[in-house]
Amino acid sequence: MYFFRCAVRNMLQNPLLCIAAVGTMAVSLTIVAFFGVLFFNFEELTTSWSRRIQIKTYLEKVPEEQALKDWRQQIESYPEVDSVLYVSREEAFERFRKRLGQNSDLLQGMNPSILPASLEIGLKEGYRHRKGVEAVVAKLKRNPHFSDMRFGREWLERFDSFVMLLKFSAAILGGFLLFATIFIVANTIKLTLYARREELEVMSLVGGTPAFIKMPYVIEGAAEGFLGGFLALAASYLIFSLFLEKSLVSLLLTMGVGQVSFLPPPFQLGLLVAGTALGILGSMTSLRKFVRIRYQ
Repeated sequence: MYFFRCAVRNMLQNPLLCIAAVGTMAVSLTIVAFFGVLFFNFEELTTSWSRRIQIKTYLEKVPEEQALKDWRQQIESYPEVDSVLYVSREEAFERFRKRLGQNSDLLQGMNPSILPASLEIGLKEGYRHRKGVEAVVAKLKRNPHFSDMRFGREWLERFDSFVMLLKFSAAILGGFLLFATIFIVANTIKLTLYARREELEVMSLVGGTPAFIKMPYVIEGAAEGFLGGFLALAASYLIFSLFLEKSLVSLLLTMGVGQVSFLPPPFQLGLLVAGTALGILGSMTSLRKFVRIRYQ
């Protein structure tokens, strides 16, 4: 309780420095939250695109009912496969007619037998990538009836490259922002300690141990970090609601995403924890050098 009272007293005695530390933390974490919103929504975009990944195997002849049942059971037993849909020649012809739209009259007089029947194979979420698709294709090729398969190899390679680039960019940018935040917070807290250098010197002269001297400032750093994280969360939600949401909706709707969302609850909690941890880390980084100097 003594340490908590000292931390509150320090914050009240130096409100401008406290506001500067909290404000710096809030601005830094708001930037992190802003890019987090972009990352999670673009990740949702890639998830939406991945749902379109499927393998189509065309059948030269219309299979008998028992053969079709056996094939479906065999394919559904693959761990990568989520669903198997049989598309008859009539269904394929009707799909083609709808896709032509106003030009559907071109099909007038044609027989559905011009199009082959097919099996549309959907994959589970963890296998919607090039390696997962190629693994299923390799298994399907064991059946001589599945010789003609389509799975958009070129599109799949571009999709995998885009996902890899997105994750790599997020890791680089996140690391840079984290390092910059730690640096800014540590230096801001160092200014607050410099303003209290006489108090620290007196405490060391009367026998205060390093842990005893540091603890109130560590608690203060944690409190300022938590407040900074809370303000960053509120500010990022306000920015998202007023400006970012409409822009993302107009952008992502054209790419197949029906709605955009704010940061998921685990990330919101993580932002508060990150703010608290950054405050503690910034305090300890500054205190380690400052208190050591006082004891020399």
